[in-house]
Amino acid sequence: MSPSLSTPTTASLTGSFTREAFAAHLERVLHLPAWWLDRKRAAYERFASLSMPKRTNEGWRFSTLSTLTLDGFQVGRLIPTELTVSPLSAITAASLTFVNNTLTLRTATAADIAAQHGIIFDTLQSALLQHGDLIKAHLLAQPSKLGSDKFAALHEAFLEDGAFVHVPKGVEAKLPVSVFHYASGPGAAVFPHTLVIAEDNAKVTVADFFRSKNDADAHFACGGNDLYVGHGAQVTYVAMQDWSRETLSFQFNATVAKRDAKVLSLNLHAGARQARHESFSQLQAPGAHSEMLALTIAHGTQEFDQRTLQIHQAPNTSSNLLYKNALLDQSKTIFSGLIVVDPDAQKTDAYQSNRNLMLSDEAEANSLPGLEIQANDVRCTHGATSARIDAEQEFYLKARGIKPAQAQELLVFGFFEEVLGKIENEQLHDTLSEIIREKFKQ
Repeated sequence: MSPSLSTPTTASLTGSFTREAFAAHLERVLHLPAWWLDRKRAAYERFASLSMPKRTNEGWRFSTLSTLTLDGFQVGRLIPTELTVSPLSAITAASLTFVNNTLTLRTATAADIAAQHGIIFDTLQSALLQHGDLIKAHLLAQPSKLGSDKFAALHEAFLEDGAFVHVPKGVEAKLPVSVFHYASGPGAAVFPHTLVIAEDNAKVTVADFFRSKNDADAHFACGGNDLYVGHGAQVTYVAMQDWSRETLSFQFNATVAKRDAKVLSLNLHAGARQARHESFSQLQAPGAHSEMLALTIAHGTQEFDQRTLQIHQAPNTSSNLLYKNALLDQSKTIFSGLIVVDPDAQKTDAYQSNRNLMLSDEAEANSLPGLEIQANDVRCTHGATSARIDAEQEFYLKARGIKPAQAQELLVFGFFEEVLGKIENEQLHDTLSEIIREKFKQ
């Protein structure tokens, strides 16, 4: 039985991630720079001192707290496993595959990618040793602002390896690169991370994939990504979360967009027992634009907790957030989003929308959109809707001989296509559509 969240014991604060477990983790990464090890030690102290979320925390409103536990997980155990080639591998220039925080497969060498005008696509451990100053400036550089300070600190403390993508000034990566993060074995704890740096006028597409090797195993996943988009740069980041149905998942996204930068972030949520996703976007210079998109397919008793923050810090910036959820069975979604416009951010154009498609009478969708505007010449709108499938549309399809399940699937895909249609790469769009179709049929 997991300890009560209100019990102020060491076990309840750290669970399986004890000081002994952290010391064993440090032993595996002692070859990394001293500044990084110091940051990890400080992060562990923050993690160990912070309390678990309470019902009085506004950042956890509507969340199910009784099922949050840090007990019963194991860090750093590599389980030998056979890997199947993902359909995304065929349409990307190169890929990295991690199993239980360890690199196990690479489809192209760093030298192969470097031949493409100096693009770096490598592991974080390698980048820490070879590009330390660059990593120090951008890795986990943005603070946690959406309520999961404790879990963000845990991520930094136990982060062992991940992916690093660096595109130099003026360089365009012709094909996407992909990263696969797997959890394998009962109780495995994984800490995936992807750092993307696009220098001025660069362009790149990155696909991140999160999956369990066995859908019956319970896992703990605590991941993150940093997107730095320089002046005039364009970054497309697509993530597909498909952890096992017994996984407790946290994911933290931090985006920084500079002058005239354009960043599109699309997150597909399908797996986990309980998943919390936090997305923090900063528009720091005029002309910056951030597109924040998400699709969720919620089955059974799954809970998807989505928290977002769009901060406009300069004039003439824009952002567009569109989160769409399809809820079946007794599933539950939570969306809490905030647009903040700083006093100097005149001419801001910001939009935020959460739309829920209710496919069951027992499903539950909670929406909390919000605005905090400190400038007087802006255009900001927000809203949330929850609705069922249009009966006339469903009748139209059934009248033409389409079975009820197929009719429902077609209408759900029509609901999702507004988001999927924003992916410019046609092969990536089709591949993700097929992944969603398979998940919807389960």
